[in-house]
Amino acid sequence: MSRLKKRYHSEIKQELFKQFSFNNVMKIPELVKIVINMGVGEAINDKGILQVCIKELTLISGQKPLVRNAKKSVANFKLREGQSIGLKVTLRNKRMYDFFDRFSNIVSPRIRDFRGFNLKGDGRGNYSLGLTDQQMFPEINLDEVKRDQGMNVTFVTTANTDEECFALLKQLGLPFKHKQENT
Repeated sequence: MSRLKKRYHSEIKQELFKQFSFNNVMKIPELVKIVINMGVGEAINDKGILQVCIKELTLISGQKPLVRNAKKSVANFKLREGQSIGLKVTLRNKRMYDFFDRFSNIVSPRIRDFRGFNLKGDGRGNYSLGLTDQQMFPEINLDEVKRDQGMNVTFVTTANTDEECFALLKQLGLPFKHKQENT
C-alpha cells in the first residue's frame, strides 16, 4: 500500500468525517481515479510528435496512454475522422496514489510562478487543472524536449460537492490558493 493511501485510511478519513459530520462512513469522499489528457493536434502533420508525446506521457504516468482518434471530420482544421489527435491515461489504485503524491510534493512546487491551484471545481465533486508544459515532471529529460506540450489532469472523487472535494484534495496534499488571493 502506498504511503498516501495509508495516510488517507488512518488520518484523513476521520478528519473528513468530523469536519462534515457525516452520518455514514460510506459518505466520506475518496479519490477514485486520475485522468491525464494530452491534446496533440499537431500530430495531423507530423506522426513523430505523437510518438514523442506517447513516450513522455508513459514516463509521467507509469502506464501506456490510450491514443484517441477524431470522431468527426472538420475541414477548417484539416482534420479527418479517425486521425490520432490525443492521448489519455486513467490511473487507479496504487499508480493513482503514487502519481498524486509525486504531483503534489514534487511537480507542483516546480511550476513556474506557482502560488497554488484555483478553487474552482465542476460542481459535482471533481477537480480539473491544466498544465502548460511537461518540463516540470522530473521523469522528463529536459535535453530531449523539443516542444512544450500541455495536458489536463482531472481528479475524480466520490464527493458530492466542491467543498468536500477541496477538503479531500487539500488533506491529501494538493496546494490550493488561499481564499483572499482569489480576487
